[in-house]
Amino acid sequence: MATDDAATQIAASEDEMATRVLPAVGPGPETAAPLPEPDTPGPRQPVVSGGGLSLLEARGVSAWFGSHRVLEGVSLVMGAGEVTALIGPSGCGKSTFLRVLNRMHELVPSASLAGEVLLDGGDVYGRGWRLQDVRRDIGMVFQKPNPFPAMSIYDNVVSGLRLTGRRVSRDVKDEIVVRSLVSAGLWGEVRDRLRQPGGGLSGGQQQRLCIARALAVRPRVLLMDEPCSALDPTSTRVIEETMGQLRREVTIVIVTHNMQQAARVSQRCAFFLASQGMPGQIVEYGDTDAMFSEPQDERTFDYVNGRFG
Repeated sequence: MATDDAATQIAASEDEMATRVLPAVGPGPETAAPLPEPDTPGPRQPVVSGGGLSLLEARGVSAWFGSHRVLEGVSLVMGAGEVTALIGPSGCGKSTFLRVLNRMHELVPSASLAGEVLLDGGDVYGRGWRLQDVRRDIGMVFQKPNPFPAMSIYDNVVSGLRLTGRRVSRDVKDEIVVRSLVSAGLWGEVRDRLRQPGGGLSGGQQQRLCIARALAVRPRVLLMDEPCSALDPTSTRVIEETMGQLRREVTIVIVTHNMQQAARVSQRCAFFLASQGMPGQIVEYGDTDAMFSEPQDERTFDYVNGRFG
């Protein structure tokens, strides 16, 4: 996979996506079938979750890179308006699962999968979903802050609008920039320098700028792949506080290796594990407080208490 995830996502055109294959639901990569055409017309699926927030569900998801299976039979409900934390040792498939959720897994030419990913009941791999719509509805924030360094803070925020083909007036852009930066907890720090390069911000500010960029297109779900791993404790605290506010607006799924962070920010937690060359699976899933205080599986107890991983 390319090292710069944001650049990869932007550079991969819909025409390129149409030439790649994923398998239909089935036992393995040998069941490969053509991807749905990116320009297949179809309306966005209606929001059916309570309170206008969206529910994301994975059903029986397995994933491969070539013949190597990295996930097997993962089923998980990511509740509307909640933060769901994915925890587990390195190499157990957490980040791959996250990329499956918004169809970034298919950027790898050898990638394949089986199973379903449902956003408010609609399968995002179905023919009624354009790739562009999936990426708009399920946003992603990566481990390393990746704003466009020479682009202004203002233009960084609205860049997502262009990538999703949305055309709006200057006044509407101004409103979107303010709303997104406020939601990302950055407005008060940059309001007087919106025309300065995004690359001039601190690491923590750059990560919040990336969050604002993702929020500008009003996603229904926000995926976060270790968003604080490269940040100092102060910046980490600000990002965590931002997540607490954001879950009122958007459903969040976060990958983290920081057990204290998972306990602080999430309402639900899923423990992934892969052992002895086997694909990653979910060992335990449930209420975060219960998983950390009274886990049902001995392996979960050992992991959250630092005995391995």
